[in-house]
Amino acid sequence: MNKNRRWYVPLLLFSICCLSAGMYWTGAPEKSPNIIFIIGDDISAEDIGVYGNQAIRTPNIDRLAKNGLKFDNLFLTASSCSPSRTSILTGRYPHNTGAAELHTPLPKHLTYFPEVLKKNGYYSALAGKWHEGENSRRAYDTLITDKKINGEGGENQWISLLKARPADKPFFFWLAPYDAHREWSANDEFEKPYKPDEVIVPPSLVDTKETRQDLAYYYNEISRIDHYIGELEKELERQGIADNTIIIFTADNARAFPGAKTRVLDRGLKTPFVIKWPNGIVKKGENISGLVSSIDIAPTLLELAGIKPEKTIQGVSFAKLLKEPAAAFRKYVFGEHNWHDYEGLERSVRTLDFLYLTNARPRLTNEGPIDANQSPSAKALKKAKADGTITAYQNEIFLSPRPTEEFFDNRKDPLQQHNLIQDAKYKTQIAALKKVLHTWQTETGDTAPENLTPDWYHRENGTEISGKGKRGEMPGKSANADRINHKGPF
Repeated sequence: MNKNRRWYVPLLLFSICCLSAGMYWTGAPEKSPNIIFIIGDDISAEDIGVYGNQAIRTPNIDRLAKNGLKFDNLFLTASSCSPSRTSILTGRYPHNTGAAELHTPLPKHLTYFPEVLKKNGYYSALAGKWHEGENSRRAYDTLITDKKINGEGGENQWISLLKARPADKPFFFWLAPYDAHREWSANDEFEKPYKPDEVIVPPSLVDTKETRQDLAYYYNEISRIDHYIGELEKELERQGIADNTIIIFTADNARAFPGAKTRVLDRGLKTPFVIKWPNGIVKKGENISGLVSSIDIAPTLLELAGIKPEKTIQGVSFAKLLKEPAAAFRKYVFGEHNWHDYEGLERSVRTLDFLYLTNARPRLTNEGPIDANQSPSAKALKKAKADGTITAYQNEIFLSPRPTEEFFDNRKDPLQQHNLIQDAKYKTQIAALKKVLHTWQTETGDTAPENLTPDWYHRENGTEISGKGKRGEMPGKSANADRINHKGPF
C-alpha cells in the first residue's frame, strides 16, 4: 500500500455532500458523481482527432466527445506547466496563486478544489506528474508520483487505482500522465508507431525529415494516453459506475515545439477539453463554442458535486453549459506568460473575435522554453533562418525587438499571423480591449516587476548561464495578489 494512502470514511461529510447535491446543480443525479480529470502534458488542441487532426489516432478521446461535449474555445491562463496546473487547482489566475512562474509551489493559505471535494466526502487521488508544491499534498488521500512506480507515461497506474478505491465513497482522480512531455518515451510501444510521412506539420514549423520525426514521436505519446483512456472506460463499465462518472480530458499547455508552448497566442493557450458524463449530459455530441477559462474548471466540478465554491475561486462555474451548450458565458479570457526557463512578461485578453496582447520585455526573443528551443524541430528552424528559406510566420519567434502590443482579428486570421495594432479600422476595438486588460490587471493585483527572474539558459545553444537558480520578484507579489479574490472582467 502506498505510504501516503489513508483509508477513512467521513460518513457525516459524505452524507451532507450527497444530500446537498441538488442545491447547486439541479441537473445532477441524487448520488454525487465520480470525477476523473485527465490532464495531458504539453498537448495542443489541434493535435487531437476530434479537433480536426486527421493524422493522429485518438479514437477514445474522440469517443468521449461523441458521447459527451467538446469545448472549442477553452483557454488556459498560461501555456506553462506548473502555472497552468496551479491555476486550475485553485481556480485563480497565475499571478493570484503566488506561483506564477515555473517550479514555484503554491502557498498554504489557498484552497485547492480536490481538497474541498475530499472534505466533503470524496476519496481524492493523484497519479502521475505532481508539480504544484508540497502544500497541495493535503488535497489527496493518495499520491502516486514516483516515476519508477508510474512507468514511462504514468498511465499504467490508472486501472489499479480505480480498482483499489474505497467502494463506499465517490472519488476524484487527478490523472496527470507525463505524456507528451519531452523526452519521448513511447516510440516503440505500439505495433504501429507513427511514421514521419504520416504527421501534419503545422505552418509554424519547417517541413523537414527531422521535424517530421520529432512530431511522429510526439504523436506516439498522445496515442499512448488515448489507449489508456480506453482501458479506463472499460474498467468503469466493468465496475458498473460509468454512467455516473465524469471523465474530462484536457492538457496543461501547448505542445513543446517552437511557437506553441509559453505563447499567449491561441497556439499556446487554446487547449483540448472534452467531457463525458452519461447521467448529466443530455445533448451528447455537441460542441460548445463559447469562451471558457481554465479557472472555471474548479467551480464547475465543485458545483457538479453539489458543493459551493470557495470564496478564493476567481473562476465561474460553466455547469449550465452541460445542459445548454449554446448558452452565453464569458466575454473575455485572459492569459499570462511569466518566467519559464527564460525571462518573459506578456499578458493577453481574448474575445471570440479579437486578441490583444502586451509584451513588457520586447527586447527578448520568444523561442519557447528550453525543451522546445533545443528540439530537432527548433534546430531545423534555425537552419532555415540561416539559409534564408524561413517564412515570416516561422521567423516570428526569432524577432528582437518584438512589438510591445499586438492585435489580431481571429475571424479573418485564425493563425494570428497579421498584427493589426496600427490598423485604424480597429481603433475602437483595440481601445476597448486595452481598457479591459488594464481593468483586469488592476482589479486582480497584477504587477510588472523590474527585477523579474532572469534567463537560466542560453537562448541560442541552451547551455546553463550564471543566472541559473536566481529568482526575481514574482508578478503580483508587491500587490499581495495571492490574497486578492476579485474575479476581474467576465
